[in-house]
Amino acid sequence: MKFLATIRFDPSDDHVFEIAAAPGEWAIPGGFTFAHLPRDALVGKVRQAFANGFISLVSHGHSTFASVVEISDAELSTLVEGLADHLALSYGAPDRAAAMQAARGELDFVVELCRDADINTVFSLRRSYNEAEEIHEEFRTIVPADGANQVRAHTRVWEIVDDDPVLRGGAAK
Repeated sequence: MKFLATIRFDPSDDHVFEIAAAPGEWAIPGGFTFAHLPRDALVGKVRQAFANGFISLVSHGHSTFASVVEISDAELSTLVEGLADHLALSYGAPDRAAAMQAARGELDFVVELCRDADINTVFSLRRSYNEAEEIHEEFRTIVPADGANQVRAHTRVWEIVDDDPVLRGGAAK
């Protein structure tokens, strides 16, 4: 079975989200986290999380990208339980049965989203309001090049190097 895990290409998530998810955390789109907020509350880092942040099921932080990874039935069951707890505690689910049903629905959506995607396929998310003032989520994928599926998940694809000679230990002019 396949699921989403957070991935980072650079440190920007630390700057654009209130809480950034660490690489490798289980993730869902999590649009429900914004359902209770009035639109005028979507400013700054909250707006960035609304516009394109996946939510981690571990830290409840956000990530700009998530990649397809394998998940076991036991891991998925644990995630359902954990999300149900979070829905009850943080979002006031009326009872355990309702929290479990909502959690299962969220996770089943991700399993279905990933079903036909290759391992290491990267997803991005764009979230907005539609004409009916409902939250709308749109997904885009970056598919690994041929043969890239054998590459370990979360492989670094580039490195950021500072060109400032002072920061590299050189002399400033």
